[in-house]
Amino acid sequence: MATIKPFKGLRPPIQYVEEVESRPYDVLSSDEARSEALNNEKSLYHIIKPEIDFEPNTSEYDSRVYEKATENFKKFQENGWLVQDKEEHYYIYAQTMNGKTQYGLVVCASVDDYLNGVIKKHELTRRDKEEDRMKHVRATNANIEPVFFAYPDNSIVNQLIMRYAVTEPVYDFIAPIDGFRHQFWIISDANDIATITQEFAKMPELYIADGHHRSAAAALVGAEKAKNDKLHNGAEEYNYFMAVCFQASQLTILDYNRVVKDLNGLSSEHFLQLLTENFIIEKKGTEIYKPNYLHNFSLYIDDEWYSLTAKEGTYDKNDSISGLDVDISSRLILDKILGITDLRSDKRIDFVGGLRGLYELKRRVDSGEMRMALALYPVKMQQIMQIADEGKIMPPKATWFEPKLRSGLVIHKLG
Repeated sequence: MATIKPFKGLRPPIQYVEEVESRPYDVLSSDEARSEALNNEKSLYHIIKPEIDFEPNTSEYDSRVYEKATENFKKFQENGWLVQDKEEHYYIYAQTMNGKTQYGLVVCASVDDYLNGVIKKHELTRRDKEEDRMKHVRATNANIEPVFFAYPDNSIVNQLIMRYAVTEPVYDFIAPIDGFRHQFWIISDANDIATITQEFAKMPELYIADGHHRSAAAALVGAEKAKNDKLHNGAEEYNYFMAVCFQASQLTILDYNRVVKDLNGLSSEHFLQLLTENFIIEKKGTEIYKPNYLHNFSLYIDDEWYSLTAKEGTYDKNDSISGLDVDISSRLILDKILGITDLRSDKRIDFVGGLRGLYELKRRVDSGEMRMALALYPVKMQQIMQIADEGKIMPPKATWFEPKLRSGLVIHKLG
């Protein structure tokens, strides 16, 4: 069963929140962060991407960068840009995108739950990325940015959240870049805190939606600290890490699409002919065509859009991985026809999150940068949960959650 706890959040005073808050560290480049933080000494990028404080082209893995993160984190607290709450709270974080609002609970999740599988994963992690985030956690002795969890729908927790949602939030702003609304409430009532803790204790598992590397790093550093602490008793803050937990039914997963630089030496006609072996192909013309059901794909090539529907027998309906559209497209198009076998490393392929729209796919092909584009029907949260429950791993580049969590609204200190 899931163990969570409230914590004394480190937060920006209201007058500073819009200067402090930022996009997550891993959704933008160092140059983009440098540009967004321009003339803003309060930007969280100085902590989560501190390479921006050095000359351009400084590696984000330079040892000086982690030292700068420590220095800047201390500076933010000394200057009162981040102030720690005096009592332990849970927090509510709401995001509104395109008229739809999802409400998350900011909690401290258990390191032990991560290590023993109560917190379930659906992606592989890379050790180099884990080590980078571990160095950052060690340097700051804090979870600066939250991870993104899903939990099974719970009516009691939902009713409690809705009771707060009709009150005045502590933070309420429209973020630059994404243009989405972000709101934040504090849960300080002891009874409400106890109710949340008790309801989560009934949940057999939590699911990582986004932030697998941050989760791994936070848990591994916590376990490392426990091992090295001769007075360890299990109650220390390092036994927990910060997560925003959303009801699974509220989450929006967008399509995660592919653009490819060449056809592996094939002509367009030969490529389309090879596709007919495993797909029913319909020519859709010059108007953008978006896949609208499972196992249906959209292909853009030579100024034309096509509908591709996977034929019966090309996937196993009873296998949670084989039935994924990301697996079907990888096996039968990218690998079998185009010779792209490793989505993580092959330079011939790139990926476009659905928030950018299919116009972005068209633009990149029309520009000559890419030869063709493939749009996929989005994965469902239930598919992710089933795969995690089975202990399986999603194919690479399968999910694109939106909106992204803003960083800097609250921080969890490990000391």
